[in-house]
Amino acid sequence: MPAPEPAPARTPARPRVLFLCVHNAGRSQMAAAFLRHLAGEAVEVRSAGSAPAEAVNPVAVAAMAEAGIDISRARPRALNPEDVRAADLVVTMGCGDTCPVLPGTAYRDWALDDPAGQELPAVRRVRDEVGRRVRELAEELGVPPADLP
Repeated sequence: MPAPEPAPARTPARPRVLFLCVHNAGRSQMAAAFLRHLAGEAVEVRSAGSAPAEAVNPVAVAAMAEAGIDISRARPRALNPEDVRAADLVVTMGCGDTCPVLPGTAYRDWALDDPAGQELPAVRRVRDEVGRRVRELAEELGVPPADLP
């Protein structure tokens, strides 16, 4: 994984953010849901995984439900290189060298614990950290401040 690049100096009218993790079943799903909740239509949000799971982690679903955000209908999906080409910012969460790196695309790597196999208290901590980072990202992207549940 290359050194993270700063966010683009000029954000497009509707920035495109891609969240990536290995299974697309926890961290990236939570991040995408938080940013959709905060930004609505102001940001195009996608998530994917380098080796997607069969289903979203049910403990992540429960943790997000506690925060008032429903990800029960979300489905893990495989990373498509076109998603990376279309993104203004790619946020990786533990996918290492399996995530394609393209020139001209800004990258961030968020070191976050993987909620897979964790109990609800541990997943809550991951959820809260993801929410904090997404709020900061939304501010950088110029999304009007809003409260997350």
